Amino acid sequence: MHEVSLGNTLRDFLTGEEIEETTYEEFRQALARLLVEERGYPREQIKAKVPFAYVVDGETFRRNLDLVVYDDAERPMLVVIFCSGSVSSFERETAIAARLVENGPAALAVVTDSKEALLLDPATREVIREGMAAIPHWEDLLNHVEEAKPQPVTEEERIKLIRIFHAYNGFLLDSCCSAECGGPFSKEGEMK
Repeated sequence: MHEVSLGNTLRDFLTGEEIEETTYEEFRQALARLLVEERGYPREQIKAKVPFAYVVDGETFRRNLDLVVYDDAERPMLVVIFCSGSVSSFERETAIAARLVENGPAALAVVTDSKEALLLDPATREVIREGMAAIPHWEDLLNHVEEAKPQPVTEEERIKLIRIFHAYNGFLLDSCCSAECGGPFSKEGEMK
């Protein structure tokens, strides 16, 4: 299933604003609610549908990251990606997104289908914990970030990681998830 508009609006849990209802938005909203109400995250530290742009062969591509949790200095600490398939098949792209997120890298990443979840160390791509209980509480996230001290990627690493990320989000999705079907993958000027 691809993220497409359902032709309605709903009230965003994080901002209180009316936003477009899509096939994934209810899951994004549920994840934001879980972070705030069950894991103790300050609502204002979470941003939804964070634009992530990257360039391959001179062409700019964009994808939204479902949720990004920031520290007080606007540095990403946690990237959360919702997937509509096998959670384990989204591990690598989620870890890469957390490494490449603007002002990053983030210390942790979560990929989830809202029933299963994997908590990832983006630097090593290792699965730290599994299951929805693996999503860290706010204090645990802060402690991990302090201990992990994520290091920025080098330019050489960035180029390689972008190529890998694009393989997952570009070539593999382009045939069925381009602007025609309203998917999350788009070329410059067709941002979703």
